[in-house]
Amino acid sequence: MMGLVSGFLDPDIGQYLLREEGEVVVDEVRHHWAAYTRAALELALGGLVLLTVPFVRADIGWVPMLVWLALWGHAGWLALREHMDRFVITNMRVFRVKGVFDRQAATMPLSRILDITVTKPFVGRIFGYGHFCFESAAQEQGLRDIKFVSRPNDRDQAIQRVVQRAGLRGPRPN
Repeated sequence: MMGLVSGFLDPDIGQYLLREEGEVVVDEVRHHWAAYTRAALELALGGLVLLTVPFVRADIGWVPMLVWLALWGHAGWLALREHMDRFVITNMRVFRVKGVFDRQAATMPLSRILDITVTKPFVGRIFGYGHFCFESAAQEQGLRDIKFVSRPNDRDQAIQRVVQRAGLRGPRPN
C-alpha cells in the first residue's frame, strides 16, 4: 500500500534510466515555486471562503463549506500535477516525466537537440526562472516546451556541457 501511495507522490525517475548502458542523472529539474502560484491563490481564496461560514444562515452554511472543499481539492490537484512534472538531464539524453494517474515520458537523445531557446520573462528574471524551448529534427515531441525552470542559465549550461562532453558539437578543445 505504501508503495502505491508513494508512486502517486514521486515520479521515480530512476526507473527510466538505462543503468546497464552507464546512464547517470546530471540534473533533475523540478518546477520553480512560481509554478505553484495558482494553487497557492486557490488555497488562500478557499481560506477566505471558509471564514464566511459563521456569517451565513445556518440552512445554507454547507455552501461555503462545499466551495472551500472544491477550491482546496483543486489547489491540491494543481500542486500535485506540478510536483509530478520532472525534466531530467542525463549523460545520454534529456527526458521529461509527468502525470499523476497516467504517466507520460518523452525522451530526446542529446544528438537530436538542434537548439535550445531560453526565455526569461520579466517576472522570471526577478524571481529566477525561465522557460526552455527545444528544437529537434522531429516536428512534434513532448519535450518542446519546459516551463518554470529554476536557474535557467545553469540548466542550459549543464545541457551544453553534457552535449560537448559527448562530442556532439565539434571537436573538444585541448
